[in-house]
Amino acid sequence: MSVCSLYPALRVTMPWSCSESHLGSCRKQLMFCVSRTTARRRASTGVSCSADTRTVVIGLAADSGCGKSTFMRRLTSALGGVAEPPRGCGAYSNTLVGDATTVICLDDYHALDREGRKEKGVTALDPKANNFDLMYEQVRALKSGVAVEKPVYNHVTGRLDPPELIRPPNILFIEGLHPLFDPRIRSLLDLSIYLDISNEVKFAWKIQRDMAERGESLESIKASIKARKSDFDMYIDPQKQYADVIIEVLPTRLIPDKSATEVLRVRLVMREGVKHFTPVYLFDEGSTISWTPCGGKLSCSYPGIRFFYGPDTYFSDEASVLEMDGRFDRLDELIYVESHLSNLSTKYYGEVTQQMLKHADFPGSNDGTGLFQTIVGLKVRQLYEQIIAGDGSHGLKREQLRRCLRLSPV
Repeated sequence: MSVCSLYPALRVTMPWSCSESHLGSCRKQLMFCVSRTTARRRASTGVSCSADTRTVVIGLAADSGCGKSTFMRRLTSALGGVAEPPRGCGAYSNTLVGDATTVICLDDYHALDREGRKEKGVTALDPKANNFDLMYEQVRALKSGVAVEKPVYNHVTGRLDPPELIRPPNILFIEGLHPLFDPRIRSLLDLSIYLDISNEVKFAWKIQRDMAERGESLESIKASIKARKSDFDMYIDPQKQYADVIIEVLPTRLIPDKSATEVLRVRLVMREGVKHFTPVYLFDEGSTISWTPCGGKLSCSYPGIRFFYGPDTYFSDEASVLEMDGRFDRLDELIYVESHLSNLSTKYYGEVTQQMLKHADFPGSNDGTGLFQTIVGLKVRQLYEQIIAGDGSHGLKREQLRRCLRLSPV
């Protein structure tokens, strides 16, 4: 049975100053924001009805425009419910809160606002533009069961808004540019994930997003990518060496044109020996297998689909790799592929296919990006269950855990 828990709020000194020009009166806004969220909970405390359990922390690192938001939607869906912005003063909140999960965007820990970065000549990718001390203290507090008043970076104004109250969830996702950069924060993670998008695919995605959704010109997109590249290579890309799970998105090898990015080759790299995470395998664990499943059981138009599975090394560590090149014509036929995969951490036959059909309108639903993101979401669910089951001081009964994550009976 769930219990009501009282969480003390960790107060912090916010890295912004009050001025009449900062979104009107900063003092009035702060009073409004805090009164809507914390005064109702006796000013410095947060009351939450949740299962008596510890917070599991998952880190997701990637460059901007690499599909982190879609990945988070798939992850929270696999864990039950829909994650939405918190109630209260959250018109520009970057946080998502669900029944069992909270997703924090690490952009909120920018130490410099947009004007400040411009004045100092740094990008948001530069560690100097981010407050890692505050990031570490607040993630540690949440993992320990302490609520925090987290800063909010407003992507519309480029400034820091008044803070919002975040209470300890069952599962905390921290996503952004730097979740694996600071060794102190890495030490708090129960699982780390990196989205590794090739330059060709990233460029195609940014053009599609920024031109279609934001009205930017091709020239401005190229200039933005060029301006960020050195910082990405120096500060963001090296973080993948610390990840437990890596999803690589590359151009297809099924089409001779090397510039083709409409069809994707996606690799799920799973480091061996990660606690509570058993790598997925195809047909026979530890073997090297190439499989072309197209035929009477799976509709495949040009250029078809090819799977690969086998052992590999990743930054000198042993790893298992599952690869999909190509795309599905019919998602309901994915059950054929699912039946040949093992260690999926599903609760029932066909759960991966059901999750994919549920979000058929999400980007990547007909290729390996959606498939592997869905699988990782189910693996995170199992990781959480195993951590809680092994925690004697906060153990949950099976029925409590199922209710917490809105799972169907096994």
